[in-house]
Amino acid sequence: MLKILFSPSEGKNSGGDEKKRELLGSNNARNEILNEYNKIVLSGDEEAIKNLFGFKKFSDCKPYINDINNSALMSAIQRYQGVAYDYLEYSSLDEKAQEYLKTNTIIFSNLYGAVLGGDTIANYKVKQGNDIGTIIPDKFYKERFTYQLDLYFNNDEILDLRAGYYDKFYKVTKPYTTLKFLKNGKTVSHWAKAYRGLVLRELAKHNISSIEEFMTLEIDTLQIKEIKVIKNKTEIIYNII
Repeated sequence: MLKILFSPSEGKNSGGDEKKRELLGSNNARNEILNEYNKIVLSGDEEAIKNLFGFKKFSDCKPYINDINNSALMSAIQRYQGVAYDYLEYSSLDEKAQEYLKTNTIIFSNLYGAVLGGDTIANYKVKQGNDIGTIIPDKFYKERFTYQLDLYFNNDEILDLRAGYYDKFYKVTKPYTTLKFLKNGKTVSHWAKAYRGLVLRELAKHNISSIEEFMTLEIDTLQIKEIKVIKNKTEIIYNII
């Protein structure tokens, strides 16, 4: 099967009514970092909370000041909002496509680490690159989850749609495929998020199960320019038309 690695987003949808379930790689493996997060959030220390969330005003922090152990839960693929998720348009997809995303998308969260799209998570806030107390999230998850993820992906193909930052959480060691988007011959940066979301949407709509199937998929506004193979990475370069 094809597994798609994906980035989170700074923006989150609030609320949720889903049940708590075992997360990818087990809940217990995350207890240390989740407890440290909770300790800061519930400490009443305004400066520590603002630093963790990345806000200048404490009033902006208030929607996120909740006990994460007793917060409303929502599937990860629905929790995030931002450019990539706007182009994914999860809510407009049919049930089969939504289930595909919940089962085959792995999102790399700054708090939860690698979670399946269907894993249920709370509304949280950790600015990308921030430590959680004394814990460095990317180092924490790379050390504890690499072996588990290697086993999890053992029989799968991987399409890595993450932003480069999330390589710090997990480095793919088996053969994998990634994408690059060019506009007028130049690499797009911010709008790469949009095209990653668009590609993920097409994967779900067509129930793509392999890289071979993906290569035959026609995506509006994208045209394959070149394919490069560097060690274990196959890079598909698209022109945006």
